[in-house]
Amino acid sequence: MRNDTAAENRLQGEKSPYLRQHAQDPVHWYPWGRAAFHAAITGDKPILLSIGYSTCHWCHVMARETFRDPEAAGVINRGFVAIKVDREERPDVDGVYMAACQALTGSGGWPLTILMTPDQKPFWAGTYLPPRGENGRPGLIEVLEEVERLWREDRHRLMELGRQVTRRVADCCTGRRRSCAAAMTRWTAALAGPPSSPTRASCCSCWTGPGGRRTGPPWTWRSGP
Repeated sequence: MRNDTAAENRLQGEKSPYLRQHAQDPVHWYPWGRAAFHAAITGDKPILLSIGYSTCHWCHVMARETFRDPEAAGVINRGFVAIKVDREERPDVDGVYMAACQALTGSGGWPLTILMTPDQKPFWAGTYLPPRGENGRPGLIEVLEEVERLWREDRHRLMELGRQVTRRVADCCTGRRRSCAAAMTRWTAALAGPPSSPTRASCCSCWTGPGGRRTGPPWTWRSGP
């Protein structure tokens, strides 16, 4: 018999084996698509986007340590709409948000962890995060609680950062290459998590949509696959 928590996880029917691995998480995951974006807009919540793949070691570590942690899941479910993406199923989504991670932190890797506005503009990025802080670095719980506070009390800062990142990633992908890591470091330093096995992606390829078609960024997409 499925419990109430499992009933809120929407990955059970997904084709991706990686997504189905997360179908029993206590996190109320959505797959990428309209339903998740609608929930974020109507619920007035930011989005937690987690991107990984089946053979990624640290993706499995974060799943076991963080996403199955009852306290961490409770913080996610309370203040965020959680979306899980398989990068092998949606390389188009992964490409754009990896470029955003590089813009915000100067590096990237998987699992890719993105916090963004309900209209899909990223304002924070990281990779592997334990549930709680260690060695002077924050864990996912601390990051989310601070973002939840800012969303209530100082939302315009998050919205403005999302707009800045969107513009800079768009500039990069249209050939006007800039390093925006330095510009973002001051604001994100208090929240940034440790990178894990950094892997760089080509941000100039990040507008390639499903089927290889050149398209706009995900924050202009309104439908699922």
